[in-house]
Amino acid sequence: MDDQQNSDKNNTSAKDRLSALWQVVSVPVAAVLLALLIGAVILAVSGANPIEAYAALLEGSFGSMAAFGRTLSKATPLIFSGLAVAFAFKAGLFNIGAQGQLLFGALASAVAGFAITGLPPFLHTTLSLLIGATAGALFAYIPGALKAYTGAHEVITTIMLNYVAINITDYITDGPLKDTANGNIVARTPEILDSAKIPYLGEIPAGFLLAILAVVVVWWILQRTTLGYEIRTVGLSPHAAKYAGMRVPFTIILTMVISGFLAGMGGAVETLGIVGRYQPGFNVGLGFDGITIALLGKTSPFGIIPAAILIGAMKAGASTMQFEAGVAKEITDVIQALILFFVTADMIVRKLIRSKTENGTGVTLSGWGQE
Repeated sequence: MDDQQNSDKNNTSAKDRLSALWQVVSVPVAAVLLALLIGAVILAVSGANPIEAYAALLEGSFGSMAAFGRTLSKATPLIFSGLAVAFAFKAGLFNIGAQGQLLFGALASAVAGFAITGLPPFLHTTLSLLIGATAGALFAYIPGALKAYTGAHEVITTIMLNYVAINITDYITDGPLKDTANGNIVARTPEILDSAKIPYLGEIPAGFLLAILAVVVVWWILQRTTLGYEIRTVGLSPHAAKYAGMRVPFTIILTMVISGFLAGMGGAVETLGIVGRYQPGFNVGLGFDGITIALLGKTSPFGIIPAAILIGAMKAGASTMQFEAGVAKEITDVIQALILFFVTADMIVRKLIRSKTENGTGVTLSGWGQE
């Protein structure tokens, strides 16, 4: 009898876990499928064959080890920017400034990569990564401090600071740090030294492994540390956190600094592992894509990995789809926008109507950072 009861409990527990898992993944899966379906309609209307187009997309992103390596290369900075946005979400902060923080990280790592000489490869690469990540963290401190001490909304300040970052980095790369080798006229920095470059392990970029490590570290911070508990508490209710004796302003600032550190690390990895220098235009949209990644991954650190690989695959296979199926490259951007639309629309609807769980208990989505 006891064995039967234990078996029933185990079956019930397994069903509950599967049900909980489905509740988490159902919205992103539905968003992707709906986006692909509508994308197929758009492809058909434009005169392309949707089946051929999607087959070419898969070939360009997963059809070979080289293609898979390109997908991981595209996904790597997206994991960092997605982590940056998701980490801020946990404290109820909407960091739209990941783009600007990523740009400063990319530029600072490039400067460290070509200006610092005489270091062994591992040390030079590590130092350049840390300098880039620190630049992103320092830039993120500004909206964090404004939010904590003046109440200025981080959405407004981070949007404005994105333009500051864009214009400053454009000026620097077309002025004081412009590459003048061989009469170059393009706005860009000199190429980084070989000792600062992040290597490839066959076709796999080593930066991707660094991104996976960052995911594990962020998860550990959020789920296994006192700081993570304080961040999640502030995200749920700043007033309750303050009443409990937590340092809310300090937590807000530190959350934004860590978020900026992650975004800056993403820019540094892109510079040191992919581009080899800083050049305006090579990092466009990576920070903004982090919003899509974070929402598609339900702001879960581990959920960000498949979300980033999906978007990275779309970017990696876009050119193959363009040449083999005659599809405009911008179609992948449309599909990505549709994915974001369906994910965010669902969140907004559930926030307004306060969706019910299966047992009838109300679930209130009180902040962006809630899963």
